Amino acid sequence: MPSPALYFLKRKVDPNSRSYAADMPSAAEYMRRVKEKVREVDPKDARDATGLNGASANGAGSGDHARLIDVREQQEFEESHIPGAAHVPRGYLESRIEGAAPDRSEHLILYCASGNRSALAARTLQEELGYENVESLTGGITLWKDRGYDVEVPRALTAEQRSRYSRHLLLPEVGIEGQLKLLDAKVLLLGAGGLGSPTALYLAAAGVGTLGIVDDDEVDVSNLQRQVIHTTDRVGEPKVDSAETSIHAINPEVEVVKYNARLDASNIMEIIEGYDIIVDGVDNFPTRYLLNDATVRLQIPVVSASILGFDGQLAIFKPYDGPCYRCLYPSPPPAELAPSCGANGVLGVLPGTMGLLQATEVIKLIVGSGDPLVGRLLLYDALAASFTELKVRRDPECPICSRDPESISEEEMGVFPDYEAFCAAAG
Repeated sequence: MPSPALYFLKRKVDPNSRSYAADMPSAAEYMRRVKEKVREVDPKDARDATGLNGASANGAGSGDHARLIDVREQQEFEESHIPGAAHVPRGYLESRIEGAAPDRSEHLILYCASGNRSALAARTLQEELGYENVESLTGGITLWKDRGYDVEVPRALTAEQRSRYSRHLLLPEVGIEGQLKLLDAKVLLLGAGGLGSPTALYLAAAGVGTLGIVDDDEVDVSNLQRQVIHTTDRVGEPKVDSAETSIHAINPEVEVVKYNARLDASNIMEIIEGYDIIVDGVDNFPTRYLLNDATVRLQIPVVSASILGFDGQLAIFKPYDGPCYRCLYPSPPPAELAPSCGANGVLGVLPGTMGLLQATEVIKLIVGSGDPLVGRLLLYDALAASFTELKVRRDPECPICSRDPESISEEEMGVFPDYEAFCAAAG
């Protein structure tokens, strides 16, 4: 039997009682009260405020323009949305809005289908999350379309893709737009060895649409201690073929472009051109200097890692946004100071650690999220389980990245000195 206090409380707030129902506003009255507390903006004024009226080359959310936030559901957003709008469904508003609009003083214009959900979301941002300049679009995207203003009809993922990449779609830093960028991306991996193996597997799993692989070697039993993309039954196969088999076993939609060749001055320009990002897993200085010069000239970012023993290092060389490889290493070290893994050995799991970091940086570059390792060198000591970060700056006297790439003639493209002799002389 309930206590007298509970009985009294139940009698006072019983939602089934007629007096309780009579005190509650109708849905229309409730929305009227909500809209009295938020500012609404006409589609024409919103179009001007966001820079979508053709008067500016910059889009919504850039510079002094207001930022558009679409608070509808995923399916609605995929059908069509206002150009430049960030997607933050109302059901995830509190947890995701900071990812789309971290500045609480920024001018935000929220919209939905008709203006009701956006008004509710605007009230939440104002009263509960402290946003200072929020408006709701009158009539929502429906009135926007009726006015004849532009909308985007984005590509949609297939049902299988939505299921496969569902965890990415839940991340505001990736979402459907980021996943589409991954599907469109072309990434070239130099080497299908220790570093290339985990990088290739995870980029394939992430949905990178095209993976190029450069390697002229065959699978050897000694590779299996660290090169996890290969298997015992493929010993003797070309590494590019073995890597393709493993990639397609994880994600059959990935296009694999195989280069069963050694990268050198005669083929580098032909191979790397057209790729968005290059993953550097090579194990010698001549190829690294050659790669650096070619990628600076073609302005292709390189996610570079190296390993030896229990130590690894990682950096991104993004032409003209940060230093290049020559800025970090103006000349190669003597041969005795740069032994190979074959000579000195390497912990089997170390390339896995560094390769996964490479894959993470590649994905960040593709989707445009986070703070990539541009201008920073990350050092990893496996024995100490420690990371050290060093700042690296561009060298204003660098013989490569101090030059304007447009000043390099077609005749110069792909013409390189003898890097084998260059490195030998430096040693």
